[in-house]
Amino acid sequence: MQRIACHASPVALCAVLYAALCFCALFACTVPASAQTSHDQPLRNLCADRPGLDTPPCTVDKGHLVVETGLGDWTHEKDADTRTSTLTAGDLLLRLGVTDDMEVQAGWTAFGHVRERDRETGALTHRSGTGDLTLAVRQNLRNPDGSRFSAAVMPYVTLPTGGQAIGAGDTAFGLLIPLSFSLSDRITLSLTPQADAAVDEDRNGRHLAYGSVAGLGVDLTDSLTGALEFQATRDDDPSGHMTEALASLSFGWQPGDNIQFDIGGVAGLNHDSPDAEIYAGITRRF
Repeated sequence: MQRIACHASPVALCAVLYAALCFCALFACTVPASAQTSHDQPLRNLCADRPGLDTPPCTVDKGHLVVETGLGDWTHEKDADTRTSTLTAGDLLLRLGVTDDMEVQAGWTAFGHVRERDRETGALTHRSGTGDLTLAVRQNLRNPDGSRFSAAVMPYVTLPTGGQAIGAGDTAFGLLIPLSFSLSDRITLSLTPQADAAVDEDRNGRHLAYGSVAGLGVDLTDSLTGALEFQATRDDDPSGHMTEALASLSFGWQPGDNIQFDIGGVAGLNHDSPDAEIYAGITRRF
């Protein structure tokens, strides 16, 4: 497989990418969502990727932009040798509806800080940097509003624009198949199997990783939703195979048709998984 060469410095490239993403978001902010609404077709309900582990099959309305921002995300994990805390901020996802049932996405993390403590000596190391750039296309196959039975395919590629702290170090790509089924007016079953060519731990080359997320989403009120999800992922890294198992509880509050605030937490269920994660974010449609 041909590797992607990049001769620009990582710092300069990330600065350009960040400026481009911010420009798109600021441009969208100047246009009210109501002004972009088609006169003959009302907007669908806001369907955000955030929060939770699952990926929804719904797509953004044609001609509209959804900006999803992680305000803060803290992850803690420990093994026999080290205790690691990772903090990220400015986790930005742009979703643009290009047809009635297809959207394109660009995602990037503006800042990440990793703190590692040696459990024997107490020595501390700190690393900070930006994240990689992820590009994706989501093609809905049935019910792009996510109602009843909805299905989509979503190929993606992650480009190694990030630094040592939270960047993977090489190109990765994969395929997700988001599925959802409405069990009632307020309860939805979701499933997202995926397969990835994930980056090796030594940051050079790729290996197979695969797994799925399954969950139940509940409309607690007309504006508040909750989701309980579980994820299992098999990672066949050459340095050592492992199976990660996670459980997640998250909530989203939509005070208006075009905005959502969210919080969530994730717990590791085995020794191969991070111990805990908490996060909060906001989603806005333009």
